[in-house]
Amino acid sequence: MLTRTPRTILLTGGSSGFGALTVRALADAGHTVFAGIRQTAGRNAPAVADLRRYAADHGVDLHAVELDVTSQDSADAAVAHVLSAHGRLDAVVHNAGHMVTGPAEAFTPDQLAQLYDVNVLGAQRVNRAALPHLRDRGDGLLMWIGSSSTRGGCPPFLGPYFAAKAAMDALAVSYAAEVVRFGIDTAIVVPGAFTSGTNHFLHAGAPADTERSAAYDERYGALMAGLDQRLAALVPPDADVAQVAEAVVRLVDLPAGSRPLRTHVDPARDGSEIVSVVADRVRAEFFRRAGLDDLLTAGSSL
Repeated sequence: MLTRTPRTILLTGGSSGFGALTVRALADAGHTVFAGIRQTAGRNAPAVADLRRYAADHGVDLHAVELDVTSQDSADAAVAHVLSAHGRLDAVVHNAGHMVTGPAEAFTPDQLAQLYDVNVLGAQRVNRAALPHLRDRGDGLLMWIGSSSTRGGCPPFLGPYFAAKAAMDALAVSYAAEVVRFGIDTAIVVPGAFTSGTNHFLHAGAPADTERSAAYDERYGALMAGLDQRLAALVPPDADVAQVAEAVVRLVDLPAGSRPLRTHVDPARDGSEIVSVVADRVRAEFFRRAGLDDLLTAGSSL
């Protein structure tokens, strides 16, 4: 039987979607949770109020902390706040991200850079703020909320988002080997295309170059308009986005050193898990050939 150890956890992007569900699930499980949310006194003030009501109603240790992952100062301040309030930080959950839909050509380079800034550089900023503490303690967990699109079916007209998620996945895998000797685990949660319960598609960004986007309408307009319905048709009716939050809770509760590198939560079964098993096995075999066995995460030999 698993013995639960209360941990102090910082999650980015905690105002909505996977993040909002996950911070509540972690708090319900008895952990002290800080939901990183930007503009806590502005645009996201209602989300912060909902969070505080939930904490009060359920008697859980759940807090909002100002955190804009596009700012190193903000990341540093958020981690400092957690350490000041509780004296420790056990786990970081990289969840912040933003989806966009539309023809890849119609997104400006600046738009792609903005997506990369949130999904990849944002995680790097938070790591730079948190890792000195985790390294000094010789214990901790970096968890990354990825996407099955990095190795799965990868439908069209989501290219900039997929590219950013793929970059984040590559960074997570590199970090896994570089922090393991400090006693820090790495876990990548890989959700599939949940088309309900997160508002990802509803709040998705669009290309700035509307003229180029319009050039695709004649041949692809109907496809783009109905892409979310096509993906939704692949998801079983009983699929629940809360499964992602439950997977995070299970991984946090596992003993240090036993957490698998990847955990897939993909009711649509787009093939990502199959490809990932092969890719991770190839990586593990290469590490062994190079004499780097001790850098492998639990489950890397699967």
